This record gives sequence, structure tokens and C-alpha cells, in this order.
Amino acid sequence: MSRNGKVLVAMSGGIDSTISALMLQDQGYEVIGITMKTWDYAGSGSSKKETGCCNLDSFNDARTAAVQHGFPHFVLDIRDEFGTAVIDNFVEEYLAGRTPNPCVMCNTHIKWRALLKRADAMDCAFIATGHYAFIHQHENGRYFLSKGVDEQKDQSYVLWGLQQDLLSRTILPLGKYRKPEIRQMAIDYGYPELAKKSESYEICFVPDNDYRGFLKKKMPGLESNVEGGSFVDPEGNIIGKHRGYPFYTIGQRKGLDTAFGKPVYVTAIHPENNTVVLGEEKDLAGQSMMVSGMNMQKYESFPDGMEAVTKIRYKDRGNLSNIYTEGSQLRVHFYEPVKSIAPGQSAVFYEGNDVMGGGIIRAKLNAER
Repeated sequence: MSRNGKVLVAMSGGIDSTISALMLQDQGYEVIGITMKTWDYAGSGSSKKETGCCNLDSFNDARTAAVQHGFPHFVLDIRDEFGTAVIDNFVEEYLAGRTPNPCVMCNTHIKWRALLKRADAMDCAFIATGHYAFIHQHENGRYFLSKGVDEQKDQSYVLWGLQQDLLSRTILPLGKYRKPEIRQMAIDYGYPELAKKSESYEICFVPDNDYRGFLKKKMPGLESNVEGGSFVDPEGNIIGKHRGYPFYTIGQRKGLDTAFGKPVYVTAIHPENNTVVLGEEKDLAGQSMMVSGMNMQKYESFPDGMEAVTKIRYKDRGNLSNIYTEGSQLRVHFYEPVKSIAPGQSAVFYEGNDVMGGGIIRAKLNAER
């Protein structure tokens, strides 16, 4: 009988999840490892080998660690659920002129729910992953995330969608560690190869990082339906032709396939008339945006006008803002203009290091509050 109960640990075969499992076993938990197969590249048309969490070598690495340390390990095939919720959303968002964040979608709707369902079936009190963040319980009873100690590895941003029932049963062992410490632990545990293992920052189902090629494979004929659209300047004047609006993202500068004589950036995308707006760097700045699809963590709601540090992308340091409720959405007004507000990306609201909640950016607003 374990001291701390049973925990189902998501094991990708990488260093973070493996060390998380071994640490929890040392802390007195009865560990069960599980590796989730979300995607395979056989049908993707990619020429690149499977990488990250979706390949046979990673499955074997996870199973080997489990066997060597005497705890069970299972593989869970969630490709159908993943394809419906994550890949379909990925395609739909680009077709809507937005820039999706599939990792947020996967964490929110697929991985944690799949883990919790299997944890219940195995009578596990907890689930655990190798993400760098903390989970706390507020005096109001609500559970919330806060940033991990390692600012370069903090993953609280991509976990904003986790709801209370998930947070209350999740353990994140790595929040108080920095990556070099975890690499040293791998060596100490006898896995020096893990300490040297490179990390992938690509989207798991786009292994060659060519999302445009992926869209074309998923939707044959897409290119012929959207090609020949217009590049326009901020005043609406046609200044060139593009390959189709789904193949561009807000803030993009390279890959425009046209010389304009000066640096220009994608500042807006209009799918309704297949136009892509190009402007100067200053045109990327915006001071207000609308956010929907909220998930609240630390508090049940925001007082109108509440101050928060808002992050609009993973590596964003965050910017001071005020939050206003407008119907079912939030209007976020930044103290200073911020660059590249991209509809489809996540907006995550922090109070110090704590995640108060998050949502999906729906629109950049020109008018200031």
C-alpha cells in the first residue's frame, strides 16, 4: 500500500514526464504510467520521421523506465478524439482567418479528460504530467495554476483551459525545478541519454513545421479555391496578389513572395473577401481586444475593470491591462499598445504569478476604451 495513493502519470518517453514518474514513486505514490498516442504520420504525407510524443521509440522509452522501476505502463490510443477536437479545430480556425493554438486545445479538451477517465477506471486518486507549473488552492476553495520557477520553461500559459475538477486531481512535480536540475536528475537515475535528448517545439501533427502543406493535404483543392487573393494596404488599396488567406498569420514578415521595397507585415486577414492586409511594424500595434471562451481558475469572475497582466502568446512576457465584461465576452484594454494581437491565440490573465483565467482572442479592436 502506497503512502500517498495511486497516481496515473502521462509519460511521453521524454525527460520531463519520465523524471516526474520516478520522483512521484520516490515520494511514496503508487505510480501507473500511461502513454497517449495522439497522432501517427503514416497518413499525414510527411517525409519526416515521427518525433516527440507520437513515435514507437518514445513509447518504448516510457515502457522501459516503468519496467526498470517496477510500475505498470499502458498505451492509450486517442487518435480519433484528437483528430476530431484538435486537428479539425486547427483547420477550421485557419479557414476562419485565425491562428489556432493546438497545444492549448489538446490539453484542455483531450489529454486531461482522457487521463482522468482512465484514472477513474484504475482507481487512481491523481493524475500527473511533466509540465513546469504549480497548482494551488485559494482560500476561496478554487484551484489555480501559477508559473513554474524556471521562466524559460514555465507552461502555465498552455494550461489555462484546465477546469476545477481536473486541477483538483492533478500533480505537477516539476514546478519548483529548473531544466538543468531535471537533466541532472536523469543522470542520477541512470538515464544519461534522457539528459541529452533534444526537445521538439513543433506541432506534433505538423512534424516538418509546414502547416500550409498540412492544410493542403487535409483539404485537397483548398489552394485553388483561395489563390489569387489580394494584398491590400491599411487603406484598402491593392498592392499585390497572395496565395490564399489561410496561408498567412498575423505578424508574418517572411514568405510573402512579393517585394514591396520596405519591410511589411501581415496586420489583418479577411477571409470573407480573401484579402490580407499588409502594413508597417507600427500597424501591428493594438490596444484593445475581445476575448471569448473563458475558463476561470483563481476567481469565479473578474470585477469590472480589474487589472491583470495579460499574455497573448506563449513567450510573451505579458502586459498590464484592464478587463471589462461585455456580455459573454471580455474586452481587454492594454495600458500601452502591444504587437501582433492574433485572433485564435490564447489570452491568459495573471495576478502576479497566478493564472486567474484565460480565453481565446476573437478580435483586435481599433477603438480605445
